[in-house]
Amino acid sequence: MPKTARDVPPPLELACLKALWSLKEGNVRAVQQVLAPSRPLAYTTVMTVLDRLVRKGRLARHKVGRSFVYSPTASRDTLRKAAVRELLDGFFDGSEEQLLVFLRGGESKAAVAGAPDADGQIDPVLL
Repeated sequence: MPKTARDVPPPLELACLKALWSLKEGNVRAVQQVLAPSRPLAYTTVMTVLDRLVRKGRLARHKVGRSFVYSPTASRDTLRKAAVRELLDGFFDGSEEQLLVFLRGGESKAAVAGAPDADGQIDPVLL
């Protein structure tokens, strides 16, 4: 079975995208510095991930001096929507209602009917 490309990037690619969303644009060193507190990665590792994101169309790049400057081509909200859609399709048969029932903590008649649960809150353990 051929492998299909996912809309949601894997964790390391997502971390690089998050860094660039905060920077707006940056070179490999700038992205590496943003990632350093939580993920100390080699310069070449970050460069490889950024190049992979360019090939996938997630980033654009242009040459400044001797290095490339990268910028995101998709917004954070675009990828959030793709992630939620993948979650819905994979675990809830595409049903937003089933997801809401799950987040509210179960199969209550009020939740199925679309009404909020007793206190109107989503169970924080599920988040």
